[in-house]
Amino acid sequence: MHDGAEDSVFGIPTRLLKEKKDTDKDASEGKKKLSSWLNKSMKVKMTDGRTLIGVFLCTDRERNVILGGCEEYLKPLEGNEKEEPRILGLAMIPGHHIVSISIDKSQLQDSEFQ
Repeated sequence: MHDGAEDSVFGIPTRLLKEKKDTDKDASEGKKKLSSWLNKSMKVKMTDGRTLIGVFLCTDRERNVILGGCEEYLKPLEGNEKEEPRILGLAMIPGHHIVSISIDKSQLQDSEFQ
């Protein structure tokens, strides 16, 4: 007999449990994608115009990124002068300064593009 009360498990409405499962699935897909990027060459464009290129080592909840063997390129100069990078080594990029990230696609397997 259903008296209009919502079904629940341990006092949690079942509709919320379903939403949580969907969210967990999305989170696990995101984790898989991040895991596939580990130890791959990553380019990070920053809010101040700099570009950092290095090996993706880790990230956190605040979207901070750690790159190893990192090189820094300043804003592109006018003309076609090739700029020498500044070697940074290990670098932590605050998440709020990141405009975009990209991975060298030649290092990824075909299944990782989907």
